[in-house]
Amino acid sequence: MKKMQRKRPGTSTRPGQGPRGTKSFFRRKKQCKFCVDHIEDIDYKHIDRLEKFMTERGKILPSRISGMCARHQRFLARAIKRARSIALLPYVANYR
Repeated sequence: MKKMQRKRPGTSTRPGQGPRGTKSFFRRKKQCKFCVDHIEDIDYKHIDRLEKFMTERGKILPSRISGMCARHQRFLARAIKRARSIALLPYVANYR
């Protein structure tokens, strides 16, 4: 009888595919918008700027999605929380 060769896991036979059969492509690392624009202070009074980093439900976007650096993510979270406490931003969105 002929011995069957087993395919090694993590190898692909099709061109343009990476390990484990997934499509391989280059993803550019997101850059912090505040670092690029040289904005040092994130003020809680700039509601239009803060709303860009919130979901429609009112949650703060994580840095892996927004692309913020750790330093500016902390400043952003603090500014959003301050704006919420004085009712410039909602804690939760209206569900109706």
